[in-house]
Amino acid sequence: MHRAIEAAGLVHGRTSPNPWVGAVLVPLHVEGAPTAWFTGATAPPGGPHAEVAALAAAGDRARGGTLYVTLEPCSHHGRTPPCTDAVIASGVARVVIAIADPDPQVDGRGIAALRAAGILVEVGVAGDVVADQLAPYLVHRRTGRPFVVLKLAATLDGRIAAPDGTSRWITGDVARLDAHRLRAVSDAVVVGAGTVRADDPALTVRLPEGDTHYRGPDEQPVRVVLGAAPAGAAVSPALERTGDLEDVLDELGALGMVQILVEGGAGVAHDFHVRGLVDRYILYLAPALFGGDDARPLFAGPGAATIGDLWRGEVRSVTSLGGDLRVELAPATPPG
Repeated sequence: MHRAIEAAGLVHGRTSPNPWVGAVLVPLHVEGAPTAWFTGATAPPGGPHAEVAALAAAGDRARGGTLYVTLEPCSHHGRTPPCTDAVIASGVARVVIAIADPDPQVDGRGIAALRAAGILVEVGVAGDVVADQLAPYLVHRRTGRPFVVLKLAATLDGRIAAPDGTSRWITGDVARLDAHRLRAVSDAVVVGAGTVRADDPALTVRLPEGDTHYRGPDEQPVRVVLGAAPAGAAVSPALERTGDLEDVLDELGALGMVQILVEGGAGVAHDFHVRGLVDRYILYLAPALFGGDDARPLFAGPGAATIGDLWRGEVRSVTSLGGDLRVELAPATPPG
């Protein structure tokens, strides 16, 4: 299953609105036959799903084997035929699934179809790992909205720009490359019109060819500006949206966007935060200090008025990136 998880990670950001799924076919052992595992991952929309890719790679060796897949196989016609049909036709004896698919068109039907065909099905292997890997997809299918990642880069005293507005560069090269990989696995990058006017960012993925998450000119995330972008802005063409953030998220979700990356500025970050719309916070912290209260803070707007109102989350990971720190936060899990 962990090989399937690795395969899925390599296609994250290329499959939306479909989930990034990995599969591994382990053949029935035959004396004298070479040991081989056959791996597949979900292709871009319209291409084969992970299970079908793994089965195609295995060919006749799939018969009697075990298929490991990170998400329940689909059992309905979409852009491609049902994966359950291919699994049943392959003759596999056993299917091991990490998690069930909450999509209303699947939601247990794939598991039921496999069991009805006499295939042994096991569910829950490495389920916690896959639920985290597929968290954006699961949120999208359950709420209709994209998974919101808020990215912030700051000094250790929590400042994102100098009093004169300059901010390039607070963090180093390694952290900035990691931020580009965040863009690469997101369907859209969201900024406020103020940031566009002040910094004129392109918001494109700029990674070296050969990087796992390299994106060419035709593979870039959609740029979304909250407000109106000035004529000739580097972010163009972009979707320009106004109104309630909740309505914007509903629209982006309906467009098939599974994950979006919010990059600022401080006012936009505050608006997403105070509305409880952030699913994951990614903070890049540089070993630097402005040393005063006149530099710009992470959030622009009123915060908690008393210690009892303090927002508290869960630290998911802390990683050193070339001298900077990458801190991943999630909202606290409700008790029970």
